[in-house]
Amino acid sequence: MTDRSPAVEAAIENELRLLDPEVRASPELFGDLLHPEFTEFGASGARWDRASIVRVLTASPEPGARPVTTSRMRGVQLADDVVHLTFDTDTNGRLVHRSSLWRRTGDGWLLWFHQGTPFTRSEAGGDG
Repeated sequence: MTDRSPAVEAAIENELRLLDPEVRASPELFGDLLHPEFTEFGASGARWDRASIVRVLTASPEPGARPVTTSRMRGVQLADDVVHLTFDTDTNGRLVHRSSLWRRTGDGWLLWFHQGTPFTRSEAGGDG
């Protein structure tokens, strides 16, 4: 079920901001979108906390890298202060299914948890 409530729209807007090369190049802009208790299980299999993901992703942006493309972005508001997003990304041919939990705080909607799972085009079929 896709719910385009204002909360889902805010989470989608912030998720897309996190993928923006300008935001990814700035520890301040990137970090401002992450909850203090942020955790990620990355597509690489690594576990990241807020400080480590900000350090790694903003340390050395790849010059000339193609932008990340997203598809199948869907969201549902699970509670007044929680939104779950699912979507796929393609980064220079690397395909990843993604799942994000966003929490509303006094600072707005912040990414609390994220997980990425690599997949191949042959595994991409269906809407499931």
